[in-house]
Amino acid sequence: MIARVSRVFEAFRPPDDALGVREIARRTGLASSTVSRIVRELVEHRFLEPAGRGFRIGLRFFELGEQAARPHQLRQMAMANMSDLRSATRQTVHLAVLDGTEVVYVIKLRSRTAPPLGSRVGGRMPAHATGVGKALLAFADPGVVDRVIEAGLPRLGPGTITDGKRLRDELAAIREAGIAYETEESGPDVVCVAAPVTPREGRPIAGLSISTRRGEVDTATLGPAIRTAALALGRQAARMPALSGAVWTELG
Repeated sequence: MIARVSRVFEAFRPPDDALGVREIARRTGLASSTVSRIVRELVEHRFLEPAGRGFRIGLRFFELGEQAARPHQLRQMAMANMSDLRSATRQTVHLAVLDGTEVVYVIKLRSRTAPPLGSRVGGRMPAHATGVGKALLAFADPGVVDRVIEAGLPRLGPGTITDGKRLRDELAAIREAGIAYETEESGPDVVCVAAPVTPREGRPIAGLSISTRRGEVDTATLGPAIRTAALALGRQAARMPALSGAVWTELG
C-alpha cells in the first residue's frame, strides 16, 4: 500500500498544477479504481486537495515539512552554545523537545570526562521522570500536564515522582525558579539540572539540560549556567521565525 501511495505522489512533477485520476493512473501504471481510492483517502487526510477537475499536493505536506525542518534548525542554532556549556561544566549536555507525554532528545553532547549515560539522540523518556521533561512541563499548557498524569507516572528510578499532586507542586516550584532539578528520577545514580528554552513570552520550544552521575558534581552549582545558556538560546530562537513559532508541546 505504501509503495502505491508513493507512486501517486511521484506522479506530481514541478510543472504540474493539478492532475486528474486518469492522468495519475497513466503515469503510475495503477488501475484508475485503485488511484481513485487512494486519492480519496489522501484528500480526506489533507495530503491532496481538489483543484478544479483534478487534485494537487495538499497543505498537510507543507505542515509536515515545516516540522521536519525544525529539529535541524534547532540543532544548528544550539550547537555552539551547547559546546561552550559542555566545555565549561565538563558534563553531558542535552537538548530535548516535548512530544506528547515524553521528551525526545534532539542533541546529546557527551563530555569525555563525564560518565556515560543511557540517553541517545532520537531516544524518548517519560517527561515526568527527567529534569528536562519537568522543565518543559512546568511551562506547558495545563492540559499537557493533565494528560501526563492521566497516562500514569511510572517509576524509572528510586527518585521518580509517581504522585500527581507532588508532580504539580514540583512544576510550580520550577516555574518560580526557572530551573528544574532531577535526582535519580530517570534512573539510579543519574542527576540533572535543566531549563526551558523560550523565544518569547509563551511556551518553550525545547529544554536544555546538564546530566551526570550522582556524586560527580553538585547540580546546584550548575543552575546559573544552565539558566544563562537557556536564556541565550531563547533570544537566538526569537530571531528565527520558524523556531519562535514552533509549538513543540502539541506534537504527538
